[in-house]
Amino acid sequence: MLAVDTNLLVRIVANDDPEQAKRAASLFEAEQIFVPKTVLLETEWVLRYAYKLGSDAIARALRAIAGLPNVTLENPAELALALGWFESGLDFADALHLASSQRAGRFATFDTKFAKRAQALTKTEIVQA
Repeated sequence: MLAVDTNLLVRIVANDDPEQAKRAASLFEAEQIFVPKTVLLETEWVLRYAYKLGSDAIARALRAIAGLPNVTLENPAELALALGWFESGLDFADALHLASSQRAGRFATFDTKFAKRAQALTKTEIVQA
């Protein structure tokens, strides 16, 4: 299995460097790929800030990568939950933090906007610190 860095995912999605995009796609075709959730988190950030993609386009791209038959994700159930919340309006990082914290039962934040949205989406108690 081959773990990949953010830049490979970004090349595939953005296709801004055709040579690197082709090399990245070749790896994805030839190898069993492992994608850590930290790589997905950084990929979302790069696509949003550097490439100015909207949340719908980013969610579609991440789901497309996640759905490839030879791709294994770190904690796929958490990622699926986070992507759903992201598509419902949560920031992707916040959604991933919350999804990764489900077993704790409670989640503390100073972010009141996030707390209100999160409380409507999960059974996890949201504590405003």
